[in-house]
Amino acid sequence: MRAEYLEPHGFPWIVGFSGGKDSTLVAHLVFDLLLSLAPDERRRAVHIVANDTLVESPLVMAHIAAVQAEMRQAAEAWRLPVHVVTTRPDPDATFWVNLIGRGYPTPNRSFRWCTDRMKIQPTSRYVRDQVAASGEVILLLGVRRDESALRAGSVARHDNGQRLNRHSDLKGCMVFRPIVDLSTDDVWEFLATNPPPWGGSHRALIQLYRDAGGGECPVVTSLDDAPSCGTTSPRFGCWTCTVVEKDRSLEGFVEAGFAEFAPLIAFRDWLVSIRNDPTRRLARRRDGRITVTDNGVFVPGPFTLATRAEILDRLLALQEQVGRVLISADEIARIRRIWAEDALQAAHPVLST
Repeated sequence: MRAEYLEPHGFPWIVGFSGGKDSTLVAHLVFDLLLSLAPDERRRAVHIVANDTLVESPLVMAHIAAVQAEMRQAAEAWRLPVHVVTTRPDPDATFWVNLIGRGYPTPNRSFRWCTDRMKIQPTSRYVRDQVAASGEVILLLGVRRDESALRAGSVARHDNGQRLNRHSDLKGCMVFRPIVDLSTDDVWEFLATNPPPWGGSHRALIQLYRDAGGGECPVVTSLDDAPSCGTTSPRFGCWTCTVVEKDRSLEGFVEAGFAEFAPLIAFRDWLVSIRNDPTRRLARRRDGRITVTDNGVFVPGPFTLATRAEILDRLLALQEQVGRVLISADEIARIRRIWAEDALQAAHPVLST
């Protein structure tokens, strides 16, 4: 990492930070590296980029926000060229705007519309902005072969034998995987025995894993990484995730004493239960087409307006019950605008086209 940072060019580093153990280790090592350099050697900017889908597990986002605040304070105190940022989905592409506004059925393995809109696009947009400003960027990811056979296969496909690999989707972006060959035990041993350079300790992170019984959904910047989001493993990510059969991490938080999250699990399970109810789905897709597969299977369209209204009513009641903001006023306004447009089109299909 030191040799790469001291290369004689000005391309900034972008660290994908999910708040989990692997990305935390990479961020830790980057801070250590910068602190080991003389001030005049810290010539290249480092962007530590987290992603908030706006439906993340509340405990996870609280942890990420706390660590980000510590990072910012440390970077300012030490005058490090570190920028700590959070990307979010476009206001018109959030989970609730698509689900409740447009009536998209809840995501599953064959129709996982959430990952691209809520994770890939926001972070990729930030990366492209930095490429436009600097000509090229280096993206540091905390991926490891030891994570899973699937991850090992993905690493092998992109390994060119060099320190940097060109990103498969983002032009001008090189990928650096500094901990690719570390084992899970290596990661935990380091974090348990070395306090973070931004202050405090990694105890809160370790406790988060213990409570969840799982791991984080990683930063995703390409469709190749998408299978890591919404797998059968007990990862913590979006509390609304319906790609998994059971949200084991959120269940783990409840079992660890965070009973206030039990209603979130019940709401998520209800969303799963209504997905394939034909009485809750329109016959036509939003573009007016009727879809029938090659095997002759009819694929229903979006949720009906009545079902969308019911989801919103239940979500607002849930929000009041748990005392947390689960949907923003801006999202509600956008949803109602989409409903009005859909109602107009249904009443006057010729005029609306």
